[in-house]
Amino acid sequence: MTKFSDLALSPKVLKAVEAAGYETPTPIQEGAIPAALLGRDVLGIAQTGTGKTASFTLPMIHMLARGRARARMPRSLVLCPTRELAAQVAENFDTYAQNVKLTKALLIGGVSFKEQDLLIDRGVDVLIATPGRLLDHFERGKLLLTGIEIMVVDEADRMLDMGFIPDIERIFSLTPFTRQTLFFSATMAPEIERITNTFLSNPERIEVARQATASETITQEVVMIKPSRRDRAAKEKRDVLRAIIEREAEGCTNAIVFCNRKSDVDIVSKSLKKHGLDAAPIHGDLEQSQRTKTLDAFRDGSLRFLVASDVAARGLDVPAVSHVFNYDVPTHSEDYVHRIGRTGRAGREGKAIMISAPADGKNLDAIERLIAKEIPRTENPVQSTSVDAPSSAETTETPKPRRSRSRKPKPDAPKAEIEATNTETPVAEATPAPEQEPQQRNRGGRGRRDGGNKVVGMGDHMPSFIAKSFEERKAS
Repeated sequence: MTKFSDLALSPKVLKAVEAAGYETPTPIQEGAIPAALLGRDVLGIAQTGTGKTASFTLPMIHMLARGRARARMPRSLVLCPTRELAAQVAENFDTYAQNVKLTKALLIGGVSFKEQDLLIDRGVDVLIATPGRLLDHFERGKLLLTGIEIMVVDEADRMLDMGFIPDIERIFSLTPFTRQTLFFSATMAPEIERITNTFLSNPERIEVARQATASETITQEVVMIKPSRRDRAAKEKRDVLRAIIEREAEGCTNAIVFCNRKSDVDIVSKSLKKHGLDAAPIHGDLEQSQRTKTLDAFRDGSLRFLVASDVAARGLDVPAVSHVFNYDVPTHSEDYVHRIGRTGRAGREGKAIMISAPADGKNLDAIERLIAKEIPRTENPVQSTSVDAPSSAETTETPKPRRSRSRKPKPDAPKAEIEATNTETPVAEATPAPEQEPQQRNRGGRGRRDGGNKVVGMGDHMPSFIAKSFEERKAS
């Protein structure tokens, strides 16, 4: 069995690894570290939780131990998709470089530019950054990338999902052609492969697991639900989540709850707290100080439930997460693998439970195709009478009576139909009135009819002067 001492790392690095409690490298570390120490480009493909971070931090510390950085010209660059992942990489450098004098700077959003400028001006051996903040410093003239010796792209597929590929390509163009590139990703989308073919020179490819596979130490299941009504779906889904947590009981020591939308992260977090469960949200709209505080509380065990968007799905190393709950089925099947990869890390057992409604069928099928197996279904822990079936009040509701309307016979309807219509709506007997013309609009009292009888001509009371004139015309 290979040990870290067999990987040709310097004694100072090996001492730090031993102090951290590690003896045996993971497959990705065993393949990537020797190639990186030889100065070759590395393309590492491995599922999350396999130790990719140490695969590049250890050889970088070994190679950067000699030399000195100049002001505004870092010697190495590590690009990360999120602030949390960048901060975690910085912690790894602190852990493994404790016996080596290396300077580092962390360039992420939510932190003052002035403080970061001061670090860059002193000169740093290792620059860890998110693409957006790195380009901000470059465009302000505070940073030069012409001195980069080693460049690392971590979680490249997440960069693709977040739309950072144009920024990555621009950053590559700002670094020297002679740099060494270490490129790590959990999946190899066509766009990622195009970038590696463009910017990596004859890389050593290390693929330690089938693309987008989940760890075998994770037990997976899907809880199928069927909301009773559309307007009750969200509440009933939160009820199911709490019921699952109660079902897992003491086995659920801590957990990450993933939601697709930031708004749902806040709602689910408040719901759990309202029902006595210790929970806090983390997503991209929160201040960096609050995100860091929440994540630290979850890591040290003072926070039991972390309700997160996909900002926390990639690369966060919290070793002992017992459960991952997918409150929403991910819209991108690859995100499922990265979400559940937060549990079952470093050989530990973990459990991933996902809640799925009928509308999620398409996304669920895509996930099962990706991981090449069917996820076991389990029954809804909430009784069917309270969620899946309508309430008794709904089933016994008396329908409203329909308003009856009498039909008017058409003018050309046969006599039998008219008689049938009259029998449906009986009225008091009356002599049939002569056919009436439509009544005209009443304006100022003109055109009114008394009794609805039509007057023809002058009636029997013709004025004498008219009668006389008529008789004279008749005689002539």
